[in-house]
Amino acid sequence: MSLVHLRPSPLLRPSLLLSHPLLPRTSQHTYATQNSSAAPRRRNVTVLSDDGRYTWGELSGREKVARATQQSINFVVVLAGAALTGGVFYLLYTEVFSPNSKTWQFEKAVERVKNDARCTALLGDRREIQAYGENTWSRWARNRPIATTFEKDQQGREHMRMNFHVAGPRNSGTVFVHMVKPTDTNEWEYRLLALEVKGYSRVVLEERHDPKVGGELKIFGIRWK
Repeated sequence: MSLVHLRPSPLLRPSLLLSHPLLPRTSQHTYATQNSSAAPRRRNVTVLSDDGRYTWGELSGREKVARATQQSINFVVVLAGAALTGGVFYLLYTEVFSPNSKTWQFEKAVERVKNDARCTALLGDRREIQAYGENTWSRWARNRPIATTFEKDQQGREHMRMNFHVAGPRNSGTVFVHMVKPTDTNEWEYRLLALEVKGYSRVVLEERHDPKVGGELKIFGIRWK
């Protein structure tokens, strides 16, 4: 009996099965297209969307202009903020902490009244004395403003006149302040500091008259020796 050798059909070879027209196949081109579509797309850099993730060398010409514009705007904003902060500190110093401010002189005058035995005899315990300004018609205003006026005389000296109210456990009264800033100095000098309580004599803490000019007293434009 003879043996019959069977050969595999050429149609069943693996190489032929992969290239058979009726079978689906995935080419390298399709695989590369899928990989490229899955990769994140680069976002364009604009003035509003620049977050610094791309270096300067990676930017196009238009994107470099956008980044430069954004940095310029940020620089201007920082400068404006610094100028505004400096202005606030300057205003706070000149209006509150400077010895030439009316707030400073107000606090100083209040302390003078509290430390004077004649004033505490009329008003009461210095620890209970309160000082405040004028009443205001505005219901939104929390602080009572201090009545203050500034003016200059013929010699160029600056005058400050101020009055405020004080109240203690015994009585209440009004404090009058008149100060002058000479032309050769930058410090205020008292011309008058007095307390008036209704029904009592005026208490004068400071009172100075203007000295004679060149050894002569000038009144109404006439110099008197």
